[in-house]
Amino acid sequence: MTHDSLGATSTADEVLAGLDLKGRRILVTGVSAGLGVETARALAARGADVLGAARDLGKAERATAAVRETAARSGGSFRLVALDLASLAGVRETAGRLLSEGDLLDAVICNAGVMAPPLGRTADGFETQFGTNHLGHFVLVNRIVPLMRAGGRVVVLSSAGHRFADVDLEDPNFERTPYDPWIAYGRSKTANALFAVEFDRRHRASGIRASAVHPGGIQTELGRHLTPEAMAALVERLDAAARATGGPAFAFKSIPQGAATSVWAAVAADAEEVGGRYCEDCHVAAVRQGEGIRDGVRPYAVDPERAKALWAVSEALVGCGR
Repeated sequence: MTHDSLGATSTADEVLAGLDLKGRRILVTGVSAGLGVETARALAARGADVLGAARDLGKAERATAAVRETAARSGGSFRLVALDLASLAGVRETAGRLLSEGDLLDAVICNAGVMAPPLGRTADGFETQFGTNHLGHFVLVNRIVPLMRAGGRVVVLSSAGHRFADVDLEDPNFERTPYDPWIAYGRSKTANALFAVEFDRRHRASGIRASAVHPGGIQTELGRHLTPEAMAALVERLDAAARATGGPAFAFKSIPQGAATSVWAAVAADAEEVGGRYCEDCHVAAVRQGEGIRDGVRPYAVDPERAKALWAVSEALVGCGR
């Protein structure tokens, strides 16, 4: 498919059609289910050497059996590495192992995440979603930058859920604010988008670019904390916002469609086009205000000054030297 023909219904395989990724080494976090598994499979099918990271290696081993077979057929490779994003000591240990191995990376896809759990804390005392979705990846990516080749890319999975909330730099861990799982999710997804903005600014001169992507609404294990009633209420909320703005009703994407924008931003899109930008449906998203959490990105999630401020707060939270 041509670049212009890609869109909301494109699959990861369609995005990668005709590409030869042999010799490219790509790290994908969260490969024990859903989008992470499909992202890894699609890349391995084009001959890439894929390193899959997951907290539960036993579960990931079972989930990625087909990825391993695909890699063997295509001339690529696939292996797993343990990564617990909810423990900075664990993240640093994984990063240290990768650095000691010294194998260079062409792309890192920060796919792992949690969505709308009850109030909880990571091993370091951070609110679960901010700590796992943002700070864990913040430490991992910054630590392994020495492994990134010039021309390398970082893809951070954000979400249209960033529209639920901007980051709260004064109270990132809900120590003073009443906890709301969707507000916390929104904060963490805005943080993911802002991380890409500032990382890109810091590294583009050395040829390493970063993008944030919204994969679309997909029914995966990410929704494990939601009851069927809560999911139905969320969809109705989205549809009500769509009706108010004259937009289309909400529709779930398939998992292959959900992985498309990640692989597009990582290996298929023009780096200059997507660097520092928020992408959806295999295109750079428009910056849009307005109600609801439909297409487009809120200005606060791509604001360069907001991104710098979040970076400074994140560095303070995780400690000097990351």
